[in-house]
Amino acid sequence: MNSELLRVQRLKKYFSTKKGLLYAVDDISFEVTEGETLGLVGESGCGKSTTGRAILRLHEPTGGNVYFAGEDILTYRPSRMKEMRKKMQIVFQDPYSSLNPRMSVQSLIEDSLKVNHIGDKPERQKKVKEIMDVVGLEKRLVHSYPHELDGGRRQRIGIARALILDPKFVVMDEPVSALDVCIQAQILNLLAKLQKQFRLTYLFISHNLSVVKHISNRIAVMYLGKIVEVSDHNTIFENPLHPYTKALISSIPIPKVNNMRERIILEGDVPSPINPPTGCRFQARCKECLDICSEVQPELKAFAKSQVACHLYK
Repeated sequence: MNSELLRVQRLKKYFSTKKGLLYAVDDISFEVTEGETLGLVGESGCGKSTTGRAILRLHEPTGGNVYFAGEDILTYRPSRMKEMRKKMQIVFQDPYSSLNPRMSVQSLIEDSLKVNHIGDKPERQKKVKEIMDVVGLEKRLVHSYPHELDGGRRQRIGIARALILDPKFVVMDEPVSALDVCIQAQILNLLAKLQKQFRLTYLFISHNLSVVKHISNRIAVMYLGKIVEVSDHNTIFENPLHPYTKALISSIPIPKVNNMRERIILEGDVPSPINPPTGCRFQARCKECLDICSEVQPELKAFAKSQVACHLYK
């Protein structure tokens, strides 16, 4: 049985604004086992990407702990954190804006090796060509620039940059959302292949439940800075517990003629993360809301085969 690689405990990330604190990530906990993919889903603005960046300390967390292989990396000094970044990498959402347009494919992929003083120039060039082959980039593109390539190839550069340092854990921050559907399938299949080949562990962030189901072992659902449900990818689709998860699942079309789900339409607006409501964050849009929901914030607790933060489940 695989061991736990990452444990996030009570992670918080707040941003100061003119109107007050913005509670982007507010006291969340989860773990990721070595070799698995944990999907993190939710509406835009719920804190998914901030969670991934806070784990890697690209956004310095406001509070909490992030244990990687048993050690709390939030206590690391900058020099030690630089070494740790070789083991923890990220693939960004937009494969164009995340690449320097003035750098060639060779330079973009090689840059991580230079920064970490790995190998001399011939060794780095050899390693770049090897990783290009692994991610499906033709070697003839080595001197090309991002604007000369399509979205799929640009994202393969991003994946190559992340993998060239031989990491154990990779945050995939909506890596296919900016791509055409046919290219999405190619990249998802590539990620699954690379995970087996290099024994990688993924945190896969997406707003697309169908994509997350395809690639994830377990799925965590996030709403307004909070994780409201965690379960394996089959259980969460067959038996969703939280009202918000049920609404998300109901929005997925079934690819069969005359076969439709009962659609749950969420009414009302998402509350402001600067002034979140007391109690459950979802109460204003929930048709199953109880009196206690406006008073007490539900904790994420085990129920049946899942973990759920909802007062409907005791």
